[in-house]
Amino acid sequence: MKYLSIPLIFFFLAACSGRETEADASGNFEADEVIVSAQQNGQLLSFTAQEGDTLREGAVVGQIDVNGLTIQKEQAEATISALREKTTDPQPQLALVRKQLAVQESQLKQLLHEQQRTENLVKADAATPKQLDDINAAVDQLQKQLVVTRQQLTVNETSVADRNRSVLSEKGPLQKSLDRYDDEIRKGVIVNPVKGTVLARYALQGEMAVIGKALYKIADTDTLLLKAYITGTQLPEIKLGQSVKVLIDAGEKKYKTYPGVISYVSSKSEFTPKTIQTKEERANLVYAIKIRVPNDGYLKIGMFAITQFH
Repeated sequence: MKYLSIPLIFFFLAACSGRETEADASGNFEADEVIVSAQQNGQLLSFTAQEGDTLREGAVVGQIDVNGLTIQKEQAEATISALREKTTDPQPQLALVRKQLAVQESQLKQLLHEQQRTENLVKADAATPKQLDDINAAVDQLQKQLVVTRQQLTVNETSVADRNRSVLSEKGPLQKSLDRYDDEIRKGVIVNPVKGTVLARYALQGEMAVIGKALYKIADTDTLLLKAYITGTQLPEIKLGQSVKVLIDAGEKKYKTYPGVISYVSSKSEFTPKTIQTKEERANLVYAIKIRVPNDGYLKIGMFAITQFH
């Protein structure tokens, strides 16, 4: 019995080893790659992104020359300052008219008092009617002057306000220009948009950048996506969020295992990729899936891997 058990042990180990490398699906690792492009025209005064660098989101990696825009912004600021000098301060002129109005109102108050006193004297035969007529005429004349002065005050206030409003109406478009210059100057700073590793660099310091020109490519490689294909018969066996095993080569007849989670299942079938060699398999329709796999540094974009669902 002791000798008979040895072949059984070898058979069991062989079976386990065979299951270890049996693949339910296979594919290659990929990542969501972001190509960062220039947002402004000008010479690259600095550009520090290097292939293999790990960059944080929001990191400044370069500067495009925006000196011309800075000068245009300063010109717009100077024009706005000049507009303020073109406006008229209405207060000195209005103060003069208000002072004149106050004097006339004071004179009218005194004349009205004198008018009342003269009326009483005329009734008492202590003053002549002509004296009363003269005072009445003076009161009427001063009241007319008051009307004119008040109108003058209103006209001055309105005319100066209209004149200033006309000058300051030019400020709105100039302020919009300032905002546009600020935005364009800001775009001269090359800011890394996502956390990740620089995969490729397409520009060098000193070169000319134009809007839309690719500067570098970056991807978050902390978690990679294994894109694989399954057949229609395998489709009922999987679901989103399902945990699976992902295996990569680790030497001769050895594999390294990673945990993975299915994050995408295609909603429609497609023809088997040309990498499937046999004609029978190429004739089948398959479904694409993506598996998120945490990267310990050994996984690389484009690396081949297999996966086991059970």
